[in-house]
Amino acid sequence: MQRRTYLRGVAATGVFGTAGCLGVGDTNPDVVLREPDREFTSEELPYPAWGQRVPDVTLPVAIDGGEVTVRDVETPTLLTFFYSHCNTVCPVLIQTMRSVQARAIEDGYESEVTFLPTTFDPRRDDAERLRTYGKKMNVAFGAGNWHFLRPGSKARAKSIVQTQFGVNFQRTHPEEMETYMFAHSALTFLVNGDGYVERAYRTKQPQAEQIIDDLATVRDR
Repeated sequence: MQRRTYLRGVAATGVFGTAGCLGVGDTNPDVVLREPDREFTSEELPYPAWGQRVPDVTLPVAIDGGEVTVRDVETPTLLTFFYSHCNTVCPVLIQTMRSVQARAIEDGYESEVTFLPTTFDPRRDDAERLRTYGKKMNVAFGAGNWHFLRPGSKARAKSIVQTQFGVNFQRTHPEEMETYMFAHSALTFLVNGDGYVERAYRTKQPQAEQIIDDLATVRDR
């Protein structure tokens, strides 16, 4: 069994360890944050990791229209993946991003960071639903830096969110049920303005203050 195939299976169960210090202290001219303490190299991981280009994908903007090519965003960017009917992990991921957005507004650098939360449930997460959800989560749409992205179909969500970003998700109820939920992994990415991953926070509870500190370093790039 190839290591990358094995790791993809491990990622689906959410049991990645953090032991070891492979590569710590290495430098990469494409990123400013140092390589994180981890057991595997970026190439072995089943998702874009430190020093790698973010996938070259273009996704529709759910509320305002238009589309975003993720690799071409010229500011540091935070991405995470969610669905609005989730009542466990996803609200934490979105609220963490909202906390980072609030700090950016408070400190006057809101134009220097972009937020791209991406749904993997396009069937239910249409523009109206995401607008209501954003208001419920106190998203500051007026800042102009927050854009919900919505793949155009279930197949497109699988192709981008799961295959290219390594965020596994699976429906937990039969297809005909409208109240279906998802079992899914949790990832939040910090991508610099050149399209390289500075950090992949693989946790259900990312720490806003840590992201704010990392973002400050990346903004000074």
